[in-house]
Amino acid sequence: MIGVAIPIPDPYGALLQRMRASYGDPLATAIPTHITLLPPTEVDAALLGAVEEHLREVARTEQGFRIRLSGSGTFRPVSSVVFVALAEGIGGCERVQAKVLSGPLARTLPFPFHPHVTVAHDLPDTVLDRAFKDLADYRAEFEVWGFSLYEHGADEVWRPRQDFAFGTGGAGPHTEQDCPAGS
Repeated sequence: MIGVAIPIPDPYGALLQRMRASYGDPLATAIPTHITLLPPTEVDAALLGAVEEHLREVARTEQGFRIRLSGSGTFRPVSSVVFVALAEGIGGCERVQAKVLSGPLARTLPFPFHPHVTVAHDLPDTVLDRAFKDLADYRAEFEVWGFSLYEHGADEVWRPRQDFAFGTGGAGPHTEQDCPAGS
């Protein structure tokens, strides 16, 4: 299973991951802090080369943009999720997401795309309420350099398989050799 996402850089990503863990979210250590572009998707291993080439082309045609995170939000009552909201960069995320979900990754999603950073998921309402309140004044800004292809390991952990830097079509520091399948 794969996913594509914009990683949240440190120190913001590490802080939000620690907060997610502090709420008792069992997925906190298994999922790096991110903005989803392609949700978990089954892909035949024989198609991974075509998927990676597609993602290289998407990255080549894009350029960096700014994201400003501001405050908390929730998908309740539809889904028991509390997230950090985007106040800037939504359009950039939507543009890149639309390109990612084309070619070999074309699919219809069961929900509208709403870029966000999950900080609590499937937890008791009291915990979700606390997360929502704790992050109401959260603020962070960063430049988006590209996105990452993630692979779901046999140990249920999502790991970056390869990074795709905007404007280059080239890969970033994470490659298949760094993160072998099932590790």
